[in-house]
Amino acid sequence: MEGEELLIERKDKIAFLYINRPEKFNALNISLLNKINITLRAISKNDKIRVIILTGIGEKAFAAGADILEFSEFKSKEAMELSKNGKEKVFDFIEDFSKPIIAAINGYALGGGLELALSCDIRIASDNSLMGFPETSLGTIPGYGGTYRLAEIVGKGIAKEMILTCRKISAKEALEIGLISYLTEKKRIAG
Repeated sequence: MEGEELLIERKDKIAFLYINRPEKFNALNISLLNKINITLRAISKNDKIRVIILTGIGEKAFAAGADILEFSEFKSKEAMELSKNGKEKVFDFIEDFSKPIIAAINGYALGGGLELALSCDIRIASDNSLMGFPETSLGTIPGYGGTYRLAEIVGKGIAKEMILTCRKISAKEALEIGLISYLTEKKRIAG
């Protein structure tokens, strides 16, 4: 299934969704966001699937944010529309999904990738993971609800500090502040 941006595998009552853009550090683009929405809508109607595990292919990245090349030429109106649609159709949809979704974070979870993980019910990370919102150094803010989701999970003070300073945190620190629930070895999580 080479070339597919989202791979789906089913084992018993678990659906595994693999973000499959390792050459781009599993960066999120419009096509991938649409595929996630369509796939989750189908899963929501399948009573045989009870839980979803979302991860990225490879050890380098769960999702290293938005595909900057795709969005770099967007005007303000286009960027606002992208943010609104992505937030509603993917990130809010995941947060409100009728079945539990677990983010299995391997490697980078930056920008939109961290926002994707924050939308999930449970977050597990490999010991090589690095999380943060580097987009604030470019003069933008997390556009998919990451600002308030992060504050709800780790508290307002830590969230403000992470967002305003662009500081990236290790999986160990993420566990300490409650951003993730479990820490594991990278070989156990890599897709």
